[in-house]
Amino acid sequence: MKRGPGGRVFRIYFAQMLSGVVGMTNERKDKEVSSSAAEPEITTGPAGECDIEPGEVVEEELIGGAPVRKKGIYLLPNALTTASLFSGFYAIVSAAGGVFDNAAIAIFVSMILDGLDGRVARMTNTQSKFGEEYDSLADMVAFGVAPGFVAFFWSLNGLDKIGWAITFIYVAGTALRLARFNTQIGSVDKKYFVGLPSPAAAACVAGLVWCFHSFEPAAWLTFLTIVVVGGSGVLMVSNVLYHSFKDLDLRGRVPFAAILLVVLILVVVALDPATVLFTGFLVYALSGPVRALFRGKTRRSAKVGK
Repeated sequence: MKRGPGGRVFRIYFAQMLSGVVGMTNERKDKEVSSSAAEPEITTGPAGECDIEPGEVVEEELIGGAPVRKKGIYLLPNALTTASLFSGFYAIVSAAGGVFDNAAIAIFVSMILDGLDGRVARMTNTQSKFGEEYDSLADMVAFGVAPGFVAFFWSLNGLDKIGWAITFIYVAGTALRLARFNTQIGSVDKKYFVGLPSPAAAACVAGLVWCFHSFEPAAWLTFLTIVVVGGSGVLMVSNVLYHSFKDLDLRGRVPFAAILLVVLILVVVALDPATVLFTGFLVYALSGPVRALFRGKTRRSAKVGK
């Protein structure tokens, strides 16, 4: 059967259209291959998980403006944080065994170690997100759970529900204080703390137990414990401002008499460390509300004068 010229034209047009479609398909495939080659390769295991060693910590750090993934943790600052956590745990164990003076001392040791880990990390340039989170969790145990349990086993357990309610106020106040501190980093004046710092609150509770651990149970002592433990928990979540002393320049030169003052302070603390530390931190805890009252009176007087 003969075919007319129209059929030939149709075959030519169809062949050209088919070749165009094939060309477009090949071009799209080339683009997909090139785009997939530009993406970072992710290695997956047999279960489709990322290729990360079990139990390993991976963090992203900005180096030169670019995110870089690094494995592992810094040993020195995290070792100090672990020692602080251990001291807090030891305080709980000692309080459960009735050795309350050792429990109180262990909390003060945690304070020293907690102050060292951050400074060591900054001095050695070993700050990390893991270290910040680990330090916050260790503080919760050393300055929240441990002082609460020490005070409860020492005096508050005889009050039944009131005793553990006061203890919970303190522990919950510590948790809220730490959470608020972590969210306010960089947005609050470094010269002040908003609320009583958790180490200072723990020092008030531990100092109380250390001072009066040898006293016989009495109503006035139980009342004092309720005031100190419950008041510390409330002050931690308050908006009262406390001096942070971060504006002190410890690297600059000072008069020679300053070292004599340091010697005098060490001698006074050595004479009766329990009483001196408890009194010092109690005065610091009361300084915030007292300053807030005077500030409020000054503002009211200024408004009346206008």
